[in-house]
Amino acid sequence: MNHKAGFVNIIGNPNVGKSTLMNAFIGEKLSIITSKAQTTRHRILGIVNGDDFQVVLSDTPGIIKPAYELQESMMGGFVKSAFEDADILIYMVEIGEQALKDEAFFNKIKASKIPVLLLLNKIDISDQEQLETQVQLWAEKVPNAEIIPISALQGFQVKEVFHRIIELLPESPAFYPKDQLTDKPERFFINETIREKILLHYKKEIPYAVEIETEEFFEEEKIIRMRSVIMVERETQKGIIIGHKGTALKRVGVEARKDLEKFFGKQIHLELYVKVNKNWRSNQKQLRRFGYNQ
Repeated sequence: MNHKAGFVNIIGNPNVGKSTLMNAFIGEKLSIITSKAQTTRHRILGIVNGDDFQVVLSDTPGIIKPAYELQESMMGGFVKSAFEDADILIYMVEIGEQALKDEAFFNKIKASKIPVLLLLNKIDISDQEQLETQVQLWAEKVPNAEIIPISALQGFQVKEVFHRIIELLPESPAFYPKDQLTDKPERFFINETIREKILLHYKKEIPYAVEIETEEFFEEEKIIRMRSVIMVERETQKGIIIGHKGTALKRVGVEARKDLEKFFGKQIHLELYVKVNKNWRSNQKQLRRFGYNQ
């Protein structure tokens, strides 16, 4: 039996459903999903294995015009490198979208020598006429792409897209062990789960000024004990994260713990602390420490 394997990189504007699609393919919650833009900061590899295939999926941060050092790093490293190792490129757009925010990047997609699947997402909120107009628009804009209308949230055409990916994969041995789900360590998913809760419950700049660091992870037979620090840029942000009598921080901790118990399949003891790490998003040394500058 011939074995197929390859790297499938998912790119697109912020909040078009890239993480939802990847999680639907994998069946595990690897990428955080919220209604806020720019929730994914790192390239996250998820691995789907079959007897005769291995699909290595990469969910990249949304394509944006960088506004500060952290965003520069995200665009410079993780998104642009999506082209370098891809065997198949998934370019995701949503109904009503007209163009990519970065023109040079868009031209790269159009000039791509590898197969491009253009997924028109969120079709569950459109009518037939709008859908047909959008398919025509993207067919003209990206003539080298195969256009597939989907709803990642509802699961519409997701299996069909996955089957098409397998058809397009090159013949190759597996790149990772067959029982591996991702290339990220456990602490990464703890951090992402906590960050998701902060994105859901805090407004304005707060979620974007936050970085999480898990300092302790001890796995015992029946319980995992972990201690994580929520870093903010200013004292005022620290107060907002903690909330009146610590209620806001407690809510984040309770919700994150529930998700982590599902993820690890074990009881979780989670301790959360908040520290000020002044202007970390503009500090190259701090960005390297948190894995943004590769």
